[in-house]
Amino acid sequence: MITPSAAPRRREPAVLLAVGLVALVVSAIGATSLGTWFLEVFAALVGAVVLVLTYRRFPLTPLAYRLILAHALVLMIGGHWTYAEVPAGDWVRDVLGLARNPYDRFGHFMQGFVPAVVAREILLRRTPLRPGRWLSALVICVVMAVSATWELFEWLAAVVGGSSADDFLGTQGDVWDTQWDMFMAGVGASVSLLLLSRVHDRQLRELRPAATRAAPV
Repeated sequence: MITPSAAPRRREPAVLLAVGLVALVVSAIGATSLGTWFLEVFAALVGAVVLVLTYRRFPLTPLAYRLILAHALVLMIGGHWTYAEVPAGDWVRDVLGLARNPYDRFGHFMQGFVPAVVAREILLRRTPLRPGRWLSALVICVVMAVSATWELFEWLAAVVGGSSADDFLGTQGDVWDTQWDMFMAGVGASVSLLLLSRVHDRQLRELRPAATRAAPV
């Protein structure tokens, strides 16, 4: 039996998915380049499919689902305007006197901040690892591997697309852009672990009985 307090939480993933789908459609309307938009949101599309297919067998914590939606929205905003031309980033650049639009840096920070929680959850639920320094170190390694894989994907896009991939790469003339991207992902993962581990552990304890009941015999 689902208690009244548990019912909204059970519905939350569906609500978050609906919000994400609406945002996806809106982000495509009037996008600077539909090709760039697709490349930017591709990871969000794949992630959504994986989450839907695995929901019954491996539901995630509410924290993980909320963060995944937040990351997807960041990708969609970057896809709509391109990372170098997001208006909010231009405003921050002008206010702080920066040399470039910082939205790309923020996007890669989120590329570490959100996957850190997802990786932490999978490792805690599917391996003998327990909360502690070794877990945190391994989570950061996973995040850096994800970031490096994304940079290889960007490199492939540049090789195949040539100058037409410039908007997708968003380097803004920085020869160290790849290194900065990976650094920001590492910072994001570290901040995520410092700020969210306790909340995450509490939600994992709440999720465990439900996950046990849902597991196949």
